Order: sequence, then structure tokens, then C-alpha cells
Amino acid sequence: MSRLWDINVLFNHWDRFIEGFGNTIWISLMALVGSLVLGTIIAVMRISPIRLLNIVGTTYVEFIRNIPLLIVVFFFYLGLPSLGIPLGGFISGTLGLTVYTSSFIAESIRAGIQAVPAGQSEAARSSGLSYLQNMHHIVLPQAIKIVLPAIGNQLINLVKNSSILSVVAGLDLMYYADLINSDTFLPITVYIIVALFYLVLTVPLSFAVHYLERRFARSS
Repeated sequence: MSRLWDINVLFNHWDRFIEGFGNTIWISLMALVGSLVLGTIIAVMRISPIRLLNIVGTTYVEFIRNIPLLIVVFFFYLGLPSLGIPLGGFISGTLGLTVYTSSFIAESIRAGIQAVPAGQSEAARSSGLSYLQNMHHIVLPQAIKIVLPAIGNQLINLVKNSSILSVVAGLDLMYYADLINSDTFLPITVYIIVALFYLVLTVPLSFAVHYLERRFARSS
């Protein structure tokens, strides 16, 4: 039994657990900001009156979200270096996570945009606002508020999906867990500890999402 569970693993390798945990938080924050920006742009393109932008946005979403995340990460980690653009595991993994998550966020924001009453856009256009000004000042602020709980769910998925960086030596929590396991040969102990670290991140996020859902349901 002693070879299955040993809590001393946590204390003996605390520095590596904490470094991986901190990197996972940093990766998640960078990917969230990047995917929000990119996803918003793609969502606006998807409903754009310009047909070419609409086609590009739709193609992006349907292609990216229907392929495995690992392929997207490998594109940056293995594909770009073959074109003379070398990237480390941390950067390539974060970029892959950003691109992948942005396709899901784009769909959420698009749904939020379509939920905003059309009369508001018509009033904005009659006031002389351009399409982009209408989106920036009128539609997007309301749309993002509507889909904030859905974006919160995507953030939870993003945190969990960040474990894929371990495959490309991305210095995340799972990467250090694999190193610790190779030193201790106590996989049950190591990965239960790692699961608890992930729960420290995802459980508060889950409660926050539920709170937003209840709050918006009452306000509506």
C-alpha cells in the first residue's frame, strides 16, 4: 500500500507542483484573453454583411472546433518550425489552446449577438453609426453580458484542456506531474494531487458560472 500512496510526494516536490500550477494559471489567463479577442473578431465576421468575411469566419469555426486540440497544438509546435518559425512548447501550446478555444467562444458570442433585439441595431444605423461602431458601442456589450456564463464554461474547459501542453513540454502542471511520476513511480499519488490542484482552479470557477447564470436569470 505504501507504494500506491505517499503524501510525502507533495512536500518533497512542492516546488515543481507550484511551478506547474502557476504556469497553468498563466497559460489559462493568456489563452483566455487571446481567445476572447480572436473569438469576438470571428463572431463579428460570421454575422458580417460582407459575404467574404462571413465565409472566412464560418470556415474558421467549423474547421477548428471539429479537429482535435492536439492537432492544433502540433501545428504550432511541429508545423511552424518546419517553415522556419521555431516555437517552444509553452508558446506553441498556449497559441494552440487560444486558437482552439476561440472557435467555441466565437459561437457563444455569435449567439449573444443574435439575442440582442434587432431594433437596437436599426436604431443605431438610423443614428448614423457604422456597422463596426454599432457592434462596438451597442451590440457587443449586451451580447457579452448575455453569454458571460457560457464564456465562463469555456474558461473551465480551457483550464482542463491546458493539460495538453504536457505533450509538447509546455511546463504546465501535467508536465511537471509526469516528471515527478518518473522520479517517484507513484502515479496514483501524483495524479490525485494534480487532480486536486485542478479542482482548486475549476471548482471556484464553476460556482462563479452558476452564480452568474442565476443572477442573469433573475434579471431577465
